[in-house]
Amino acid sequence: MKFTLNWLKEHLETDAPLAAIVEKLTSIGLEVEAVIDPTKQLSAFVIGEVADCSPHPDADKLKVCQVNIGAQTVQVVCGAPNAKAGMKGVFAPAGTVVPGTGLHLKKAKIRGVESNGMLCSERELGISDEHDGIIELPADAEVGTTYAAFAGLDDPVVEIGITPNRQDCLGVAGIARDLSAAGLGTAITPQVDAAAISHASPIKVECRLGAHGDACPLFVGRHIRNVKNGPSPRWLQDRLRAIGLRPISALVDITNFITFDRGRPLHAFDADTIAGSIHVRLSNAGENILALDGRAYELDDQVTVIADDDGPLAMGGIIGGESSGCTLETKSVFLEAALFDPIRTAMSGRKHDIISDARYRFERGVDPAFVSAGRILGHGIGDPDGPRSMWRRGE
Repeated sequence: MKFTLNWLKEHLETDAPLAAIVEKLTSIGLEVEAVIDPTKQLSAFVIGEVADCSPHPDADKLKVCQVNIGAQTVQVVCGAPNAKAGMKGVFAPAGTVVPGTGLHLKKAKIRGVESNGMLCSERELGISDEHDGIIELPADAEVGTTYAAFAGLDDPVVEIGITPNRQDCLGVAGIARDLSAAGLGTAITPQVDAAAISHASPIKVECRLGAHGDACPLFVGRHIRNVKNGPSPRWLQDRLRAIGLRPISALVDITNFITFDRGRPLHAFDADTIAGSIHVRLSNAGENILALDGRAYELDDQVTVIADDDGPLAMGGIIGGESSGCTLETKSVFLEAALFDPIRTAMSGRKHDIISDARYRFERGVDPAFVSAGRILGHGIGDPDGPRSMWRRGE
């Protein structure tokens, strides 16, 4: 479990220095495995502006860029397809080590043209797997300033080991609560207020588990309309990158954030792709699902699935399906918060060799008192369109 110091302090009022927090975490059983100070790795990486970009005289796919880094302008040979005059990016001078690749940069001649450093991609900085081109920064990024400070990557990252019985600390709020109970600061995690309801939902939810009701003893959700998906706010992207997650879109990023902030996995379906009603049931032997990891899975008759009239949409507590995944064209969302049986989740995930942040939490037992509150936390991405059908085991 990773989190940043500033993220923790949004849930914990404390003046304790990082060293004291690290010591206390270990003393209460949340063993600190690593503390990463990104400013040390990224201190030499600065914001530069490409003043000129011309074709390399002896290589069709290379460009010769004149990069203004504030104190001087340096020449860089760059192979990124998106390199162009006027753009701002991240410059690494000769003499630095690129954290994502371990490459030690040196002044060099590339096809006869001198290059004095490089313009970096996100993968080269070690902040994501993105490597389709170099980082493009907004126009207001100040030339010559350190990229770590600009991107919010100057916040120390703490990684702790979680034992199987401590699912409550798979969210930053839970870690803060534990530290507060141990006498280090005061937990300040805000309460979740009920969200207003304006309309009845057009999508109904049915439990079809029969005698296997313990597979999903609690299920709530909400239909949300008037969604405009796109890039998430910079603060959210920075927070996810800091713990090693790649930002995807606002709808996906907010569910990932709630997973790590509160330990409450959520799943957002594109509501317009749902055929008929939603059914929570066990899979039928031989059913197939194309999951969000790009892999197709053939299911047995033991997997808890979220399905519509046409078939499975997700493997409950494990991974969503591609057919109902949110895209930039998504206009309406069905937001799910549920409880899934830890044993069945673990067995299904292990059988299909799926490792996900949701599975990691559900197989350890997610807090049942935070299901409805988790749904409310994620609803502010459009207009709430009424409560979903909700059931508890026995209802």
